[in-house]
Order: sequence, then C-alpha cells, then structure tokens
Amino acid sequence: MGSNNDVEKIHEENNLALARFQEHLVNKGLKPKTIKNHVDNMYTYLNVYLTRYEDMPSDLREGCLYSRLDGYFGDWFIRKAMWSSVAETKSTLASVKKFYALMLEEGVIDEDDYCEMCEVILDCKQDWLDSMWAYDHMLGI
Repeated sequence: MGSNNDVEKIHEENNLALARFQEHLVNKGLKPKTIKNHVDNMYTYLNVYLTRYEDMPSDLREGCLYSRLDGYFGDWFIRKAMWSSVAETKSTLASVKKFYALMLEEGVIDEDDYCEMCEVILDCKQDWLDSMWAYDHMLGI
C-alpha cells in the first residue's frame, strides 16, 4: 500500500478534477441532483476505491484501465457499496463515461485510453449488471 502522502496527493488531484467535473456539468445545464449524483459516484470511485482498495493507490488516469473498472464494477461495488443496485451500477457507469470524456477533453488522458475504456464498458457492462442482479437476489433484495 502506498504512503499516506501518496494518497493525499492523489486525493488533491482528484478533488481538483471533481471540481472541474462539477463545473462542467453545471455548464451543461444538468439539474443539481443529477450533478451531485455524478460527482458522488466519481468521488467514491476515485477517492475510495482507487486509493484504498487496490494494491497500490491509483490516480485517476489509471481509473480508465480494464483491471480497475472490472475490479470496481465486477466485485467491489457489488459487495462493498451498501447502496449498490443495477440502477446504481448504470448510473455510475454513466458518471465514469462523462468524467473521463472531460478528462480526455482536458488532455489528462489520451484518446486511446478513453476509447479502450468505452470498449471495456460496452463489453463488460452486461456481465457487471448480471453479477449485481445475482448478488441482490442471492441476498433476497
């Protein structure tokens, strides 16, 4: 696990990106509740999962990698996020796509990484949703 200084530095960068994301969504004319939902979804992904539940803290650039996305949507989100559901999974996937589209626009990630992320989401989304559904029904939710 990385040092607390590593995590703090990543959180600072993430929080600046989240502030830009929020401003971007405001400028797009989204409703305050929708904006809050997208920002909260990304906060959990970036500042909780990527920095605390991987072998090493990951920055937001690594968040568009297959291994990070699959670890989150295929396992962590299902088991650890008490609010998780099929609908929340869909909502969070939309947040990830919007956030990383902005990161592409800002030059934080490159087009190849963004396109690969979109392909991963397209290829894996149904499996992640099926896993979420199965977990909910196993628990009798």
